[in-house]
Amino acid sequence: MEIILRADSGFARDDLMSWCEDNGIDYIFGLARNERLVRAIRRQLAQARRESDRTKHAARRFKILEGWETRDSWSLPRRVIAKAEWTQGEANPRFLVTSLNWTDDARYLYEDLYCARGDMENRIKECQTDMFAGRTSAASMRANQLRLWFAAFAYVLICVLRRIGLSGTAMAVATCGTIRLKLLKIGALVTTSVRRIKIAMASSCPYQDTFAHAHERLSAAAR
Repeated sequence: MEIILRADSGFARDDLMSWCEDNGIDYIFGLARNERLVRAIRRQLAQARRESDRTKHAARRFKILEGWETRDSWSLPRRVIAKAEWTQGEANPRFLVTSLNWTDDARYLYEDLYCARGDMENRIKECQTDMFAGRTSAASMRANQLRLWFAAFAYVLICVLRRIGLSGTAMAVATCGTIRLKLLKIGALVTTSVRRIKIAMASSCPYQDTFAHAHERLSAAAR
């Protein structure tokens, strides 16, 4: 299994990067900028500035700095990805350090691979806020762990509902909180018998068609 660690500049430390390199684990970390790094992309920043002045929009250029060495903090040279950006009338350079060497597409490494971590953080926040994973106020660690498990289970189930049941509907890209509020937190009359469970929703329920659609798709997937 290929493992790629992706993290911000707080993790770009020599001991962690060396451990990854010794154990065959790739990484792509943010790298704090400094004057030396900014000087290395002066030409790209100038190009981005000219384009931004001409188009009145933000402009980016990318550069790979192979074999980049620090003065004393790194034990060996490493690959640095530089983003030379000019936006809102000023420079906004950003840097990454990575062990990945299977592509020379610096834009892909920065925009598609590294920046995707922001979406993963959104998923974590969604679980914390919409599924209440952040509520660990019980008196014991075991109880808090159980609450966290329940929140994680609920999040997985809502994601399956969104991916399968709500595909092709307006809620296919809705947050877990929206799905919980509009499809699950609704009043209904539940009648149980030996053979079935009947859920009777109000005829004025605005999402009854979506509910029926999700039920049909989940039933088909279970066959």
